[in-house]
Amino acid sequence: MKLGLITINYNNQKDTQELVKGLNKQTDKNFILFIADHSDKQPLKLSVEDNVIIKCFENNGYSAGVNKGLAYFASKGIKQYVVINNDIRVTKDFTARIKESFKWFKVFGAKIYYEKGFEYHKKYSKDQLGKVLWYAGGWFDWKNAYVNHRGVDRVESDEFNVVEETEFITGCFFAFDKDVFSQVGFWDERYFLYYEDADYSLRVKKANFYLIYNPEVFLYHKNAQSTDGSGSLFHQKIQRESRFRFALKYAPLKTKLHIIKNYYLYRK
Repeated sequence: MKLGLITINYNNQKDTQELVKGLNKQTDKNFILFIADHSDKQPLKLSVEDNVIIKCFENNGYSAGVNKGLAYFASKGIKQYVVINNDIRVTKDFTARIKESFKWFKVFGAKIYYEKGFEYHKKYSKDQLGKVLWYAGGWFDWKNAYVNHRGVDRVESDEFNVVEETEFITGCFFAFDKDVFSQVGFWDERYFLYYEDADYSLRVKKANFYLIYNPEVFLYHKNAQSTDGSGSLFHQKIQRESRFRFALKYAPLKTKLHIIKNYYLYRK
């Protein structure tokens, strides 16, 4: 069965080019990569294979790009979808592992490591680089309306090699099939960037599907390359605005009041 991969490019040709190169080396090439190019400086130019589609759109956010890809694949009769960041590195059996996983799960996330040199902290020994986790499942902190990554900043261990249910799947890698899409629908485009994956996770769970953390699929992430790097002012601004929208939609009343107060105090 053909696999539909969706990624978004925003003024980041280098990382997107490296992703395409990695996908061109796959042992299973029965897939299509849909790239929604939101660049406002220079359109994405790549020497690509027949299974890579590049479409240019106005930058209306991450969810908007995802939805363009979903609509394209649905129109082509493709039934398995994977949303991925463009700033990731994959191994040669990446698509083969995804297809094998779809035999067992309708919706799942992957084990995600920091790419070497992109760790948030600089405390690791040389032999630990490439083994530091960025995501190994996730959960919601409803008291503060935060999304938490299990295992983040920890070095790989057997604890994170178990398939299990999770509350949250990151949009860095979010796999789901046509049954899920048919019931849950498109991603919410009111989130420009961040928390759109948290929103979709909750909608998928509400539709009575199990969200699975699946360490049999893994990849390496160059964290926050489209937002000037993790912790940048732009990165913080976008996260704060998306968190505000997410909290108003889902959080308990006490948390909503706390978020509203802090949001407007910060803006002043």
